[in-house]
Amino acid sequence: MKGDQIDNRRNLTNPQGVIPKTKIQSGSTKDLFPVVLDGGRTIIFISDRTKEKETIERYKNRGVVKT
Repeated sequence: MKGDQIDNRRNLTNPQGVIPKTKIQSGSTKDLFPVVLDGGRTIIFISDRTKEKETIERYKNRGVVKT
């Protein structure tokens, strides 16, 4: 089957070394800071620690419609 992902991984022209680190770490919490929300029931991870308060406020106001 042409274009099969498993065959592409086995192909020597597609070595794992050229895959960007961001793609390999997809879903990883490495280098991210946890923000505890909703009394500990929700945890999200952000990359910029200085935006922790802004993130908490945005979470609290996520359902509020401003007119």
